[in-house]
Amino acid sequence: MTSLLLPNPDSITTTPLVSNLRSFRRFFSPLRRSSLPRNSSSSSLPLVAVSSLSATAAKPTTATRWREKHELAESDSISILNERIRRDLGKRETARPAMDSKEAEKYIQMVKEQQERGLQKLKGVRPGSDGGFSYKVDPYTLLSGDYVVHKKVGIGRFVGIKLDVPKDSSEPLEYVFIEYADGMAKLPLKQASRLLYRYNLPNESKRPRTLSRLSDTSVWERRKTKGKVAIQKMVVDLMELYLHRLRQKRFPYPKNPVMADFTAQFPYNATPDQQQAFLDVDKDLTERETPMDRLICGDVGFGKTEVALRAIFCVVSAGKQAMVLAPTIVLAKQHYDVISQRFSLYPQIKVGLLSRFQTKAEKEAYLEMIKHGHLNIIVGTHSLLGSRVVYSNLGLLVVDEEQRFGVKQKEKIASFKTSVDVLTLSATPIPRTLYLALTGFRDASLISTPPPERIPIKTHLSSFRKEKVIKAIKNELNRGGQVFYVLPRIKGLEEVMDFLEEAFPDIDIAMAHGKQYSKQLEETMERFAQGKIKILICTNIVESGLDIQNANTIIIQDVQQFGLAQLYQLRGRVGRADKEAHAYLFYPDKSLLSDQALERLSALEECRELGQGFQLAEKDMGIRGFGTIFGEQQTGDVGNVGIDLFFEMLFESLSKVEELRIFSVPYNLVKIDININPRLPSEYVNYLENPMEIINEAEKAAEKDMWSLMQFTENLRRQYGKEPYSMEIILKKLYVRRMAADLGVNRIYASGKMVVMKTNMSKKVFKLITDSMTCDVYRSSLIYEGDQIMAELLLELPREQLLNWMFQCLSELHASLPALIKY
Repeated sequence: MTSLLLPNPDSITTTPLVSNLRSFRRFFSPLRRSSLPRNSSSSSLPLVAVSSLSATAAKPTTATRWREKHELAESDSISILNERIRRDLGKRETARPAMDSKEAEKYIQMVKEQQERGLQKLKGVRPGSDGGFSYKVDPYTLLSGDYVVHKKVGIGRFVGIKLDVPKDSSEPLEYVFIEYADGMAKLPLKQASRLLYRYNLPNESKRPRTLSRLSDTSVWERRKTKGKVAIQKMVVDLMELYLHRLRQKRFPYPKNPVMADFTAQFPYNATPDQQQAFLDVDKDLTERETPMDRLICGDVGFGKTEVALRAIFCVVSAGKQAMVLAPTIVLAKQHYDVISQRFSLYPQIKVGLLSRFQTKAEKEAYLEMIKHGHLNIIVGTHSLLGSRVVYSNLGLLVVDEEQRFGVKQKEKIASFKTSVDVLTLSATPIPRTLYLALTGFRDASLISTPPPERIPIKTHLSSFRKEKVIKAIKNELNRGGQVFYVLPRIKGLEEVMDFLEEAFPDIDIAMAHGKQYSKQLEETMERFAQGKIKILICTNIVESGLDIQNANTIIIQDVQQFGLAQLYQLRGRVGRADKEAHAYLFYPDKSLLSDQALERLSALEECRELGQGFQLAEKDMGIRGFGTIFGEQQTGDVGNVGIDLFFEMLFESLSKVEELRIFSVPYNLVKIDININPRLPSEYVNYLENPMEIINEAEKAAEKDMWSLMQFTENLRRQYGKEPYSMEIILKKLYVRRMAADLGVNRIYASGKMVVMKTNMSKKVFKLITDSMTCDVYRSSLIYEGDQIMAELLLELPREQLLNWMFQCLSELHASLPALIKY
């Protein structure tokens, strides 16, 4: 077999792989074309626009085919790296515009300031104070058998607190005793208060897989590191998403003098919190150039709707459209009625309700009006997010009770956030929303002050008995009120209906659930709102929105089947007037309840005071499940350390986010000092037909970014099969240089057994990267000194083996990039 000696691509930084076109052709000219196969069935390459590839693909094949002889190995190192790159980058928005360092610096500072304001506001921390919030556990609140996490030792089982006399003293001290896999530990109480966390998991089970060992903390350190890296990846992902949003621009809305007349229609005196929310939203709309993304968190009946109405007026009076999105038609209808009444003095502003209650002709007419801008305010359910709804000039999206929407609808809502102003209203925000607010990646306004006339709801939690139900209903009916009777499923409604009709034969009772005919449901709700129906038996369709002043008792059966946020919202359906309201929560038998269900209920009882929906959501975040915050794939990382320590690490990571930045270097400035002269077999040369252009395209792809190089390699292999070893060496050199550029390494060279990488990487970044490396061989061999990363090998390697070592080592380092800010 004849071989071809290619020019050395690496010893000079700025020279392309094929440095001399004429000499390269001279190398090929003596070689005769053999009857090598041409791959006629392969598809054209989307990324490698090389004429020789397409020309080659068109020629007929023969029995002996390069592709058949050299099928792609399942686990070669380039394929493994490509798979990881696709996994890490495939879900990201690769089309996001690039951001230079100065621009990134400005936005990171903005996010940091937001975060500081958010933490101060949401935790009640005054500027300059050290705050009082901690995820650590008070040892006195622990029960014997509870699982705990010691920050330095790991997971153990709490035994108790006992007095013991230390060796160097005669005075007894309180010690916390914790059982581990290989023995008992005792900690002074003060130390335990600083280092202990409750071990909670994001699912029903609270039992850890195993207890940690006192004699070997290395396993615990690895688990903690795994959690820390997972956290850092989430932080960077959030950072990039919000930096991208902050780049979007729109003109601030003009301050409208008519707004004073509109606000004067509000019949109540605004509470201080409500007044602050008005100001926050007004500033977002009239002073900022970036789209608003604000969360208004306020208990039911505390005045969130008025904040939304003022935002809508500001946007609509400037000639734009506003969309109001509600999770149920009942709530959408209520919003429509309130908005229509409030805007009745402005006949030029048209309000429309798009719902399943309408006929097809009515819907089509509305869709046309929305498209041509003849409807200014559009109210509806998730149908407003459909592809058929085309907006003329959408400026504001108001989302009520976001936690009620499905995953696809939430994704659609998220897609609006980069182009229009978004206002989210919730009494109990979904944990993700809450968390973004806490960390300052999203602005939030809290309305926690109740209106002066509101009286706290009295909550009763007990096992179910018919006598208790009848007594509760009689008490409400005797004072002229109405009752909600809520069940988790449609299936049990008929049985309850029979029971109540027998107990109250002269009382109007009706059922309401989502599977009823639209008109029937609407009529039932209307009659209940008018006071004609006294008892409404329903599912949690009433969880959000129904504002009925005369309904001041709610009975919730089988509470263990509801989520904490649902229970809180359901309880908020009553107590809207100046009468004392009652919420009766019934469970079948305490022995049938899971620990998680019992914890939900006790948390709800603790929050009897008004305005505690926000604190409740925080508890819910720990109880209901971590999966809803950052996705189910992260729950394993939480299981490593427990939710409380995980969240503390998350706060810590967010507060130091700028320390974990990595600065890439231009690809053409990276120098790899390794002299390899790969020879391509003539059979492969003839098969490629024009390898010179292909190698030049490979160089261009590598210069662009890792994603482009990965796509190039995959497309090349798809069309021509697995490359020979010499071509693999050429590709590996490109990968090494690309990864080095991404990692801020500008030169790699070997001196005897020592490999040296000159870098701009900080020591903190190096530590995070090496801590997260999965291969002990590479991790233990790397040290950081000055501006260099060095590795001492066991022996001096031949050049090709040295290149393979560099490829594998840089692949390990490169795998941590998703956890770093790369601007």
